[in-house]
Amino acid sequence: MTYAVDTRAVHAGRADLAELGVHALPLDFSTTYPMHDQVAAGSALGAFADGAATAATPVYQRLYNPTTARFEQALAELEGTEAAVSFASGMAAITAVLQAACLMTERRHVVAVRPLYGGTDHLLSIGLLGLSVTWVEQDEVARAIRPDTGLVVVETPGNPTLNLVDIATVVIQAGDVPVLVDNTFATPVLQNPARLGAAYVVHSGTKYLGGHGDVLGGVVACAEQRAGALRQVRILTGAVLHPLAGYLLHRGLATLPLRVRAAQATAATLAVRLAVHRGISKVHYPGLPGNDPRGLIGRQMRGPGAMIAFETSGDAAAVVAALRLITPAVSLGSVDSLIEHPALLTHRLVDAEGKQAGGITPNLLRMSVGLEDPEDLWADLDQALTAATRASIAVPAPAAVLAAPVIAMPEPEVFAAEAVSATSAQAVHGSAPVPA
Repeated sequence: MTYAVDTRAVHAGRADLAELGVHALPLDFSTTYPMHDQVAAGSALGAFADGAATAATPVYQRLYNPTTARFEQALAELEGTEAAVSFASGMAAITAVLQAACLMTERRHVVAVRPLYGGTDHLLSIGLLGLSVTWVEQDEVARAIRPDTGLVVVETPGNPTLNLVDIATVVIQAGDVPVLVDNTFATPVLQNPARLGAAYVVHSGTKYLGGHGDVLGGVVACAEQRAGALRQVRILTGAVLHPLAGYLLHRGLATLPLRVRAAQATAATLAVRLAVHRGISKVHYPGLPGNDPRGLIGRQMRGPGAMIAFETSGDAAAVVAALRLITPAVSLGSVDSLIEHPALLTHRLVDAEGKQAGGITPNLLRMSVGLEDPEDLWADLDQALTAATRASIAVPAPAAVLAAPVIAMPEPEVFAAEAVSATSAQAVHGSAPVPA
């Protein structure tokens, strides 16, 4: 019987709990496991080294842990894949896929579509793993594929501007080359890339899956034939998910649909109001008219999500400083609303060309909408935007500024002041000093 996502989120990875005589998820902290039969233990270790999901004994926590394995099983069930492999962080998960798909196959070329999370962009750009990358628009993937291309990387909705990528179209263009989709913003509640042909579905579990800002982790959902190489990378690099983190991530899945839908409803309300606020020059939100030109909401995604990005008419950093309720912090997907300045923080290390290609302007802010009352969040945004807009009018604009784009909407005229902070402008062009 096929259950709805809400039911699967609650019960996934828990099928044997009644048989075990327990109700809460078991938590195993063991780092090593007694093995009286050393021959059998050796066989188990060999199986794990070959990429097996299970063996006769766990042997050692770096090879296997039953608590994290439960979380993997649950996440795979939500994404509709055969397997999932967990890691210590989202970046560890991304790195493992690059190593498995490119380094282990001697296909060291990557095709990538911007925008991506700043850490992913930076990892691909600096050549740390000995890979070369070709940056393209989503309709240009096919022409960028080479005989040595090992992976195509996309993120949708994209971080931070929420650009939507047509996964099925990219998969067709990629041909035999596997496609990685970072599904962190959408979550399995709103989007299942594997059903559209993606080979690897990556989550920073730190975000929505955990949902409370208290656990770090990453996970890759994929077919079993691809999972083995990922487990081998994990064993050799030691990028394992701690059992407590696996427990917290698994527990977070139970409320994931409720949290995502509630935050999404608030985000939709705020996006409409922001679009006509005099302190905003542009709003990026897939649910607004004109923000989904390919018609992917309803066809690929089951909703526009709970992330909003917007460009301020005044100094974006000043807007954040004036907020009283919304938490000024990186990360996303928590129960409390978070806001950050991508050019200064999450995408600071992305080069100037990458920022321009990704639409990361000096007055762009990214907001993760939480579970607070919508009216309280709006009151906080309104007062901060109004204060920053007044300040930008009162203070003469810096000599070197970037004009803020204006959103094309039939609603009331949008106020567009051109002043942005010098520090923000420097961040976009890569010249701002790294804050202490």
